Order: sequence, then C-alpha cells, then structure tokens
Amino acid sequence: MKLGIIIGSVRRGRVSDKVAKWVSNAATKQDNVEVELIDLLDYKLPLFDEPISPQYNPNRVTEGEAKRWLETLAEQDAYVVVTPEYNRSVPGALKNALDYIAYEISGKPVAIVTHGASNGGQAVAHMRGIIPGLLGVTIPTFVGLPWGVASSFDTEGNISADDNGQFAGLLDKVLIELTQYSTALATMQK
Repeated sequence: MKLGIIIGSVRRGRVSDKVAKWVSNAATKQDNVEVELIDLLDYKLPLFDEPISPQYNPNRVTEGEAKRWLETLAEQDAYVVVTPEYNRSVPGALKNALDYIAYEISGKPVAIVTHGASNGGQAVAHMRGIIPGLLGVTIPTFVGLPWGVASSFDTEGNISADDNGQFAGLLDKVLIELTQYSTALATMQK
C-alpha cells in the first residue's frame, strides 16, 4: 500500500510535521506499506479560484504546483491527514489544498490524526464532511492528541514513553484499519 501522510499545517512553529513523523515511523513498521510524507509547505498553491468545481469540469487543465499536488495524491492508495485544529476547524491552507481535488482520492481511505483544543475533535468533524465531498472514505477510528502531547514531539517524531504508550496503540489500530479499508476498497475499484 502506498500511504501518503499529508502534513496539514504551514504555520511557523507548527507541530503537525513532528506528529506526521510519528505517524510515518509507525506506518513504516507495518507490512507492505510504502510511506510518503506530503508537506503542504512543499506546494505553493495559490488560493483556489477555478470557475467550476473540479468534479464538474470535464475540460479542466491543471498546471504547475496544482498539477504536481494532484499527481502526488493520485499516486497514493491511502492517506493519513495530520491536522491541527485552528479556530474550531482545519487550517485554511489544508482546506485550500483539498479544494483542488477532483477524483484523485476517489474511493480511497483517509485516516485522520488531529491535535489541539479538545484533541482536535472539531477538525475531525469537519474532515468527516470534507473528505466524502471529495469522494474519499474516512475510516471510523481517528487519533486525537491533546495540545500538550502534540507539542512535546521532537523533530524526529518521538515523544515521552508515557505519552507514546498512551497513543501508540490507537495509532496502530488506525493504521491496521486503514490497511483493511485500502484492501477492501481496492477490490471494489476493479
């Protein structure tokens, strides 16, 4: 399974990149999983301003950063979106990037890992509305990290043994569920 881990924040001082490395470290221990970190900072996407929604534009032509972003997404079999909760939702940069999507994630599973106020619960709720609109499938289980835990990750995605022990089992459950959904959905797409 080709797993794209999307880092959903571009803010200075962000912690999503560290949390994403934690997810990546766990995912690489799974059998038959190839991980790609997809950092929104690497894509200089302008504000989405296409005149027609991508799913309804049969003549759509993408170029530059948008094309590169969409091609990267299309190459993946499954995704983990790592996002903070900003102002009771997801970051604007993440929503903007998702607005470019037409069919690249169609029928593919998406796991959500959040952090922030209320463990990112409101960001999860919004993602559960956004992803189906993009024809992706959110898996039921998610990881929600309290701000204090998320901010304690080092640059390699490591946290204290106590915090890791508390959340690593949940992350493993999410990754196993994601693999199961990926297998099941792949057979449906044939």
